[in-house]
Amino acid sequence: MLAAAMIWGSAFVAQRLSLDAIGPFLFTGLRFLLGAGIVSAFVFATRRGSRGAQKRAAHGFDAALIRDGVVLGLVLSVAISLQQIGLRYTKIANAGFISSLYVVIVPMLGVLLRHRTGAGTWIGAALAAAGLYLLSINEHFSIMYGDWYQLGCAIVISIQVMLVGHYAPRHDPLALSIVQFIACGAACLAVAIGFEPLRLADIARAAPAIIYGGAMSVGVGYTIQVVAQRDAAPAHAAVIFSMEGVFAAIAGWAALGETLSTRALTGCALMLAGLLACQLLPAARNRDDAPTDAQAISAKQPVESA
Repeated sequence: MLAAAMIWGSAFVAQRLSLDAIGPFLFTGLRFLLGAGIVSAFVFATRRGSRGAQKRAAHGFDAALIRDGVVLGLVLSVAISLQQIGLRYTKIANAGFISSLYVVIVPMLGVLLRHRTGAGTWIGAALAAAGLYLLSINEHFSIMYGDWYQLGCAIVISIQVMLVGHYAPRHDPLALSIVQFIACGAACLAVAIGFEPLRLADIARAAPAIIYGGAMSVGVGYTIQVVAQRDAAPAHAAVIFSMEGVFAAIAGWAALGETLSTRALTGCALMLAGLLACQLLPAARNRDDAPTDAQAISAKQPVESA
């Protein structure tokens, strides 16, 4: 999951560069369809030699998997489109950190599902909110236009993370990824055909960004997400995935020379502290509450009668 966060963070550079050549929906549609093709080729190559694996793979694409994959793909298409459009109007670091707010939103959405929410989540939410204020709102009390899109992305991607945690244990993760990518790519490509210019020369200019965004960010990163979340709670996964904000800031500085003011850097630090507090504080409390070996042995011993 940390590798996925690193890939996603660096992919913000490719997403920004693609906007110089093609529209946001066309880029998203092409890269997700490319990612679907790469994962499909991987599945075919690894399962080609086994009849049993082929039968299981064929059986895996049942109505339930297709339905769940389409739901994931449509939700993902909304989130990524908001993120891609917002990159026109904000810095990569802002986009990375604000998008990472799903690490706070996921546990808070858990409240609606009657999940227990500890003090660490609320402390993390407060720190993240303070950091978001310093990062996005300048001294003149104005917020960058693109940051609103990134905040919308964070809310929608939180829903997607929870849905993946719900659906992934039920299906073949690679098959679920393929359906999700196809649904996301097809939805965005349909919008692009209707509202964006389609020129082969522009697509050729954006080809490096499409290849990196499709092969790495989608083909590798989002597949890792589905595979890893079979064995990870959504809130735990969100903490690790949120590190993409750090990698995005590093990538924006290294590749495009983007810099942040002291105020914005302080906001990033507060947001990072809030992201980590959501999980580190509850984990520390659980360790403190756990009985020691001596206490456990003592508890198991019967009480002697007087």
